[in-house]
Amino acid sequence: MNQTVETIAGTVQDGLKAGHWTAITALNNGGIKPMENYLNLAEAELATRIQAAKMTLGDRVVVLGHHYQRDDVICHADFTGDSFKLAQQAKTRPNADYIVFCGVHFMAESADILSGNHQRVVLPDLAAGCSMADMAKLEQVEMAWEQLQELGIRDVMPITYMNSAANIKAFCGRRDGVVCTSSNALPLYKWAFAQREKMFFFPDEHLGRNTGIKFGIPLDEMVVWDPRLELGGNTPQQLKNAKIILWKGFCSVHGRFQARHVDDRRAEHPGIKVLVHPECRYEVVSKSDLNGSTEFIIKTIADAPAGSKWAVGTELNLVNRLANRHPDKFVTLLAPDLCMCATMFRIAPENLCWTLENLVDGHVVNHIQVDAETAKWAKVALDRMLEIQ
Repeated sequence: MNQTVETIAGTVQDGLKAGHWTAITALNNGGIKPMENYLNLAEAELATRIQAAKMTLGDRVVVLGHHYQRDDVICHADFTGDSFKLAQQAKTRPNADYIVFCGVHFMAESADILSGNHQRVVLPDLAAGCSMADMAKLEQVEMAWEQLQELGIRDVMPITYMNSAANIKAFCGRRDGVVCTSSNALPLYKWAFAQREKMFFFPDEHLGRNTGIKFGIPLDEMVVWDPRLELGGNTPQQLKNAKIILWKGFCSVHGRFQARHVDDRRAEHPGIKVLVHPECRYEVVSKSDLNGSTEFIIKTIADAPAGSKWAVGTELNLVNRLANRHPDKFVTLLAPDLCMCATMFRIAPENLCWTLENLVDGHVVNHIQVDAETAKWAKVALDRMLEIQ
């Protein structure tokens, strides 16, 4: 807990003892508090009320914050991490009735799939989606699969990135496939190719391609499937020759980094190390010094020697947080003109405060619930991933 939150928590605790926060604990007989009531509140008041609501709820609530979340929200999180790590960390709080996920929609779905039956997962803003996950709709993936089958291409292993909807994970679960993360994609490639001739990887073509290169598969043995085109824009022979079929999808943040950004940073800061996420384009990853998952990036900067210089190709909020956390090192964004994850940014202190105070009143807002059949098969794919690691 940082100093600001410690101060807020101490103030709130004093207020609770003195009876100043009875409005927080009292049941609201008038129904759900409207979100409009929170839009003009000052930052300090929002922070104070968030901590008061958390203290009132106690161990009945756990707040999860993704690494890309804005600072004025992440400071209230009980756990921080990437999407799957957070879903797993929620399991360490089995007594929590409510899991408030400060991330995006597919992350909350995964938390619901892995949580207990008595727990309710809440997304503070339902508009917090993921553009990459939205690029692979179930109907499109099913149609692509059918077209491959019709071509006689049946010895294919479906693998979906964690950044996908629950129904896409379930699609893989039903077909002996698996879910992967950016940190475990390589061992899952080894597992997949030990069983099948080909792989169908979605929704991020860049992670799929970069992992394929690490695995030793040349670029000319990979094709991209564009769901807007017949046969994904490929000829039957190209699909039959390919070892990996990559879905045409990308991260709206990582996909914007360019090879020229690497060159520019090296010219500006001689001796700088370039560290990027594997969701970046192949041209960027191939020019970088290191690439890896969000957790890998965080650990690399933490372990780097004092005085070292780093240009980091990932989301702005995380890069700024790393720079502030390690003032003995020079840490800068790979491309200074790029922005934060816009959908993650939708979750603001106003949303979090509204969510928590409604939970105090006994009202579950923005409940994320995956239907039982989808959850069953998505969990099969997730459990399979854990067994393979």
